[in-house]
Amino acid sequence: MLMNAKQIRQKYIDFMIEKGHSVIEPAPLVLEGDPTTLFTGSGMQPLMPYLLGKKHPKGTRLVNSQPCVRAQDIEDVGDNRHTTSFEMLGNWSLGDYFKEDQIRWVFEFLTREVGLDPNKIYVSCFIGDDRYGIPRDDEAAQIWQKVFEEAGMEAKIAEIGSAEDGDRRGIKPGERIFFYDDHENWWSRGGGLDTTPIGDPCGPDSELFYDFGEQAHDTSFGLAHPASDSGRFIEIGNQVFMQYRRLEDGSFEPLKSKNVDFGGGLERIAAAAIDAPDVFKTSLFTPVVEKLEQVSGKTYGSHTDSMRVIADHIKGATFLASQGLKPSNKEQGYVMRRLVRRAIRKAFELGIEQNFLLEVVPILTDMYADYYPAMSEREAEIIAVLEREERAFRQTLRNGLKELRRLSEANSEKLSGGELFVLYDTYGFPVELSTEEAFKQGIELSKNWRAEFDAAMQEQRERSQTAVKGMFKGGLEDHGEMTTKYHSVAHLTLAAMHKVLGPEVEQKGSNITAERMRFDFSWPEKLTPEQIKAIEDQVNTWIASDLAVMHDEYDKDYAFDELHAHGSFRDKYSDRVTVYQMGDVSCEICGGPHVEHTGQIGEGDKRFKITKEESSSAGVRRIKAVLA
Repeated sequence: MLMNAKQIRQKYIDFMIEKGHSVIEPAPLVLEGDPTTLFTGSGMQPLMPYLLGKKHPKGTRLVNSQPCVRAQDIEDVGDNRHTTSFEMLGNWSLGDYFKEDQIRWVFEFLTREVGLDPNKIYVSCFIGDDRYGIPRDDEAAQIWQKVFEEAGMEAKIAEIGSAEDGDRRGIKPGERIFFYDDHENWWSRGGGLDTTPIGDPCGPDSELFYDFGEQAHDTSFGLAHPASDSGRFIEIGNQVFMQYRRLEDGSFEPLKSKNVDFGGGLERIAAAAIDAPDVFKTSLFTPVVEKLEQVSGKTYGSHTDSMRVIADHIKGATFLASQGLKPSNKEQGYVMRRLVRRAIRKAFELGIEQNFLLEVVPILTDMYADYYPAMSEREAEIIAVLEREERAFRQTLRNGLKELRRLSEANSEKLSGGELFVLYDTYGFPVELSTEEAFKQGIELSKNWRAEFDAAMQEQRERSQTAVKGMFKGGLEDHGEMTTKYHSVAHLTLAAMHKVLGPEVEQKGSNITAERMRFDFSWPEKLTPEQIKAIEDQVNTWIASDLAVMHDEYDKDYAFDELHAHGSFRDKYSDRVTVYQMGDVSCEICGGPHVEHTGQIGEGDKRFKITKEESSSAGVRRIKAVLA
């Protein structure tokens, strides 16, 4: 019997419990205390402090299923495997088991529990690097060979190198284990070997791929091999073996305590379980697709891309709304608005002109009710938030039609692709609708309008990608020196506000980069110049005092009730929390990173300076500050 995604998730949790793992709660999609990323984008991300050495209250073997959102994948949605929202099945060993157990367990789970054909599973390992004296990961490859041979399968090893080398070489009969370079099979917070941060744990990884057959291969990508994007092989899981640490001189040394992180995409494993190279044909998407077919009168087969985008984006927006987010023009809210509006544009193309989210959202909340109860508990609120955005955007689309007519009347020449892009970018008006409407009204377009439109679109994408990489680097990658200083000075800022304004001030949010600190706080009115100067002076006094920065773990109730530690959202914290104390002036629950003493913040004769004070929302003010 084919297994659906809900069954796969529960099987995985149960399987890992049998192997001695403790279940941990999924982290929020927006991580408190981590300003370096918009959303939780992997199961590993919330656990980085523990993978870096911190003791986890639930032990050394952990498991969960983590909802994730990756905003950088928005433009890729429409193919058979990319989604912006997904679930990551994850298990971790914190200095406990290592490669042998992990490899055997994941193979056992996929073949015996899920029922995947072992003949369709291929794996990759790290090829090694002579420059750094890191050997080929023969240990993992040899374990894989034994596992495959015990299953009665030939498992030859192929040395590939780069993915481009694989595109030229392809695979040969009997090959099942493929060695790739650090761009494919090395994990660190900085990416490859050359960019691994000093002092960080890192190591080779071993990815698992499912073979959907030669018929799924797109020959434009070259010859077929596991790391190709051709569609034949789809990655369904990755095992990271943290076994090295980078030293000050740039070399690598083995770790004494080694960790394992496994992440497996539930949607992709579910697709493999039904042997269909299309995640939108799994039980996590088909109910939504069927509803779209019903309300549009069109089929998935004839409007595949549009229905994929709608199903994925509404799912992502529903997850975000279940956690209290609302569409807006800033940060997480901007991504949420983009998801909803992109879905509505695609629905418009399908001829769905009525508000349809009321019919789609309950399907999703029911689908996830057992594992993510907030989805069903907040169904009415989710619908209200998304319907309000849908109504507003449909009016925007109508305004776009009026603007198209205005442009055609005002322009004696043919409409350019740049003008069509303005309609798309400002009004969210799909280019297909623009050209269709232009044809209906007899409006002429310039053979190169499409090239002009595509060029404007590409320029916007590049700007967007640059902004995302610069401000919201994934995971905990942006824990550089200046970001750490700004994160630490945020604690002093709140403490100074308590002293200058009063203890009723609460932090309402922050966004910290290597260039500046942004800090939101509860306050009913504009700060006076005298209040701003008093806050600045107090922070600078504490920086000059070179206060010691210490941290330790405590029971949550003890931290709040006995230490009187500051922390928002008490109910959302786990039973054990980390408390950072700066001298006797600041005591906060936080996950880091921080300086070791406040004098580090002012190195190079830098002083704390508030550069802007403004309203953020009702009852909330915002400051921006620099160290200069």
